[in-house]
Formats: sequence, structure tokens, C-alpha cells
Amino acid sequence: MRIPKRIRTYCPRCKTHTVHTVVIYKHGKRRSVSQGERRYRAKQKGYGSKRKPEQKRFAKVTKKVVLKLKCTQCGYILHREGIRLKKTELVEV
Repeated sequence: MRIPKRIRTYCPRCKTHTVHTVVIYKHGKRRSVSQGERRYRAKQKGYGSKRKPEQKRFAKVTKKVVLKLKCTQCGYILHREGIRLKKTELVEV
């Protein structure tokens, strides 16, 4: 799907419709010293079964694309969860 690089949409901080720049969201590197990661590692180690079952086959073919919208007026960033797409492309309109 072709997504425009600039979208005119509502900004909750400006309380009006403004032009937003669009970027596809990429998650950052997981921190090994964060509380959740340490808790997860502690639960996984030792005897007994795994914390969650191992997935035998893929249930989904695609991932949901999250768009990161940044207001050009105030710089406020909001995420917009997209739909499941095989291919995304940002285009100038």
C-alpha cells in the first residue's frame, strides 16, 4: 500500500487539523537490564515447562504497520495503528 509522507489530520495538542509527517514505526533495541526483561529471563530458566508454549507454525503472514505521525506545528508525535499489509511504501503526493 502506498502511504503519503504528509497527512493532514487532527493534532490533540494543537486541537485542530494540521499537516503531519509520516514515518513507519520501528521498535527500539530491547534493554537486557530492564525489569520486564529480567523477570522474563528468571521465569524462563530452571526446570519445568516454558512460560509460554512454543509456536509450531506461523499463525499470521503479515504484521500490522504502525504509523508515527509528527505534527509540523508543535512537534507532537502520535502513533496510528495501521492494517495488516504485506508491503508498505511511503510516497510524496
